[in-house]
Amino acid sequence: MLTISRQLGSFGDEIADELSRKLGWEVITRDIIIQQFLPDLSPHEQHMLKESARFYLSKNEAGETYLNQLIQALNEFNEEHSAILVGFGSQVIFADNPDALHVRIVAPQKVRLARIKRQYRVDDTAALSVLSTSDRKHKRFVQTVFGVDLTDAANYHLTLNTAALSLDECVAAIQAMLRERVLRRTIERETEEQEAISNLTDRPELKNPTEREFARILDMYHIEWVYEPKTFPIEWDSEGNVTLAFSPDFYLTKFDTYIELTTMNQKYVTEKNRKAKKVRELYPGTNIRIVYKKDFQSLAERFNRGS
Repeated sequence: MLTISRQLGSFGDEIADELSRKLGWEVITRDIIIQQFLPDLSPHEQHMLKESARFYLSKNEAGETYLNQLIQALNEFNEEHSAILVGFGSQVIFADNPDALHVRIVAPQKVRLARIKRQYRVDDTAALSVLSTSDRKHKRFVQTVFGVDLTDAANYHLTLNTAALSLDECVAAIQAMLRERVLRRTIERETEEQEAISNLTDRPELKNPTEREFARILDMYHIEWVYEPKTFPIEWDSEGNVTLAFSPDFYLTKFDTYIELTTMNQKYVTEKNRKAKKVRELYPGTNIRIVYKKDFQSLAERFNRGS
């Protein structure tokens, strides 16, 4: 699920449409929300929802607020579909959804005024009136319905300024963020299913020069990587306490392969091979490779050819 909050004149709608084309996801606007997710409303109820933010907090004949009815319908839809929700405080509705990405599209007032003048063919005074009215109503709607400040940056994962970024750059940035979020959630789910230990919440700090050198080589070949994303428990005592675990140094996302770096010291090689073998036995389908420093370059070249 992707939510987009946008200022009038920021090209937020255009960005949503382009993302819809590239991702194949449906764009859901406020009008679609009312028609698709509250289909049994009377004409009067539909009119009131379009005209009054407070009406969403009123109760229907079943004794449930229109807002709660709508939130339930959207959450059920989200379980089966990926979509782009534009406006309507959707970043608040899905604030606690770990799979959702929340984006805010903005631009300086001067830039938005120029765009509104061109779009509506109006003068400075009329453009400023249109802009002020839109900003005020958007903010009031989210504050009234959800009790949240629309402009609070803490409500969003990513804020993009279209005065400094082109539409294509914004779309590319959001797509990249979506890919990273999907990867993170995939690792988290796999970690939970495997009963491994997730390290993704820790700040990635490469521990030694060898790891930093390998990361540099991966970056040079444009090979995406994650540093120590999870820890695999591999031995337990009789009480069930973990006594031995293995945290491979790198995970190459595109190749679904874990890399453990090692030195030429046979003692360490033997121990790491034993741990890697245990991981393969306990966590079927997990790909792990033990790599010597002298093999960094040739390994990266082989992966690069396979990308």
